[in-house]
Amino acid sequence: MKRNFRLILAVTVLALAALACEAVAGGGEPVSGDPDIIYSTAPANDDPEPDPVEPEPQSSDSVILSDDFSSDRWGTGTDADSAVEYVGNALNFNVYTDNYFVWSTPDDEVYSDIHMEVTVINNDTDSTTALGFICNKSTGNDFYYLAMTPAGQYAIALAADGETDVFLTNNDEWADSDLIAINASSYRVGADCGNGALTLYVDGQLIDSVSDSTYTSGRVAVFAWSGEEVGLNTNVSFDDFEMTELP
Repeated sequence: MKRNFRLILAVTVLALAALACEAVAGGGEPVSGDPDIIYSTAPANDDPEPDPVEPEPQSSDSVILSDDFSSDRWGTGTDADSAVEYVGNALNFNVYTDNYFVWSTPDDEVYSDIHMEVTVINNDTDSTTALGFICNKSTGNDFYYLAMTPAGQYAIALAADGETDVFLTNNDEWADSDLIAINASSYRVGADCGNGALTLYVDGQLIDSVSDSTYTSGRVAVFAWSGEEVGLNTNVSFDDFEMTELP
């Protein structure tokens, strides 16, 4: 399955990235199509990737980045396909095009071995809207994403530039979880990326975890991915982001 991409990348704090378009392959249900991106003009980071270590419980004491979205840090922008803007001290995603994958980054830093959490507010979005985190993203289109939907589905996936995405969970398909509340007003979504593992949490409950060390460091982002049917409402807001170190 293919995704239409748009990336809104903060080059530096309070800076806005330039717009560009590119087709990228994708995978899984419930969406399909072909994507577009807003690319950063930031230089590539050539720092060496750290060697993976054995997973340990996430620590809440070593905060790397905490943001209540009361000031402009994340990339924003609006066009005919989507709008990512600060609204009411939150980062609001409106996606107008079906099967469109839009993400925003807080900076151009390279991170490794991290835990992230964010509150996602459901603004009457369609239940097939996928939302969550990107981590270990290269300067190209190589990254992991950890996604859930208000319909109670989820996926942990590996994306590689020019190739079909691989869902590392549920035999390369979207999976259902009884632990994800259906069409809740908000969700607290969490993700571990590092130490050779990827783990998705929703409202404090572990949804699934996989082992993979293809990518060991990179940029991070939050994203929304619209459903495949034309005319569906895709509208979510992100608030109270926190990133901490994994031991």
